[in-house]
Amino acid sequence: MTKRVLLIVGGGIAAYKACELIRLCRKAGIEVKCVLTAGGQHFVTPMTLAALSENQVYTTLWDLKDEAEMGHIQLSREADLVVVAPATADLMAKMAAGIADDLATTLLLATDKPVLAAPAMNVRMWQHAATRRNVATLRSDGVTVLEPDEGPMACGEYGPGRLPEPEAILAAIQSQFSGQPELVESPSTGSGQAGERLRGKHILVTAGPTHEPIDPVRYIANRSSGRQGYAIAGALAALGAKVTLVSGPVALPTPPGVARVDIETAQEMANAVAQALPADAAVMVAAVGDWRAEAADQKIKKEGAAPPRLDLSENPDILAMLAKSPHRPGLVIGFAAETERVIEHATAKRERKGADWIVANDVSGDVMGGEANTVHLVTSGGVESWEKLPKDEVGRRLAERIADAL
Repeated sequence: MTKRVLLIVGGGIAAYKACELIRLCRKAGIEVKCVLTAGGQHFVTPMTLAALSENQVYTTLWDLKDEAEMGHIQLSREADLVVVAPATADLMAKMAAGIADDLATTLLLATDKPVLAAPAMNVRMWQHAATRRNVATLRSDGVTVLEPDEGPMACGEYGPGRLPEPEAILAAIQSQFSGQPELVESPSTGSGQAGERLRGKHILVTAGPTHEPIDPVRYIANRSSGRQGYAIAGALAALGAKVTLVSGPVALPTPPGVARVDIETAQEMANAVAQALPADAAVMVAAVGDWRAEAADQKIKKEGAAPPRLDLSENPDILAMLAKSPHRPGLVIGFAAETERVIEHATAKRERKGADWIVANDVSGDVMGGEANTVHLVTSGGVESWEKLPKDEVGRRLAERIADAL
């Protein structure tokens, strides 16, 4: 059955990317109807969106014919997913406050369907406390808010706030649809429900960084965003698995159908992993801190010329412990984030840790905070290298491989 997206195009320079998003959706077999805000019309035209979507474009709440038929209610509910791209700071503020003063915001308040927002704004606007509150409110209300990309902006500044690339937004749309039942053709099982492939299986996933406290206000951490682990957890749940996600501190919404356990330190993660067993498979994506400090009870003061000394202890090796556990899952998958000799180090890690598979990637660039990943799947049978893909697509591919193995 054809999936239907209602695309709300906000008023920002990134609105031009909506044209490519429509093209990609149509190519993927997704029907698109567009709502173009008054601000959005300064950047793209209704004619452009109508030609690309092959559907009428809606621009006003005051269309006599449409509203005589309660068109805004019908539009808000006939789609399978409502996508806001670009989601400007103003538009997200109105969404969070429940304001309905034009067609777009009225639709968003009236819809009973999932909503996905792809933010785009100046870096200072994205980092402003008001925007952070609005994003938190939207996520707590069940709206999926993507993290913006980081880079140069039209205003001349640099930082987070760029609209995610259309390919990444499409991957997020498909990830939303993957959790909805649909009859599809599976490469390994033939015709059948994709959401049944892992029915009855319990899969444990770890994601994100760990924070190892130094004192009440400081900690040792790493750059992991948690995006890849969350994408994998969501993809496994979409295939019908019972998924337990043990997560370090990240600002990401819990994927649909996933049971999330929040932790902070490596020891807390080790405890949560042990409590989540037994499991049929485990995917250890988290970037666990290797060392922890003896945390001070009070804030360490800057006194004297020399910095304070940190006495570090080794953290538990969660992957190795899991692989040697009497409750070892049938399939244990580790991740190797490397900056050099990626495949060589990952191959050695698989043998040393006792894992069945290692998923390796080069994190010397911006991979840990980015939307895409290039991975190498290392198994006893050899190495399989995948092209650079959005992290959601990496998650789907790995989930399918896990389903095949189980």
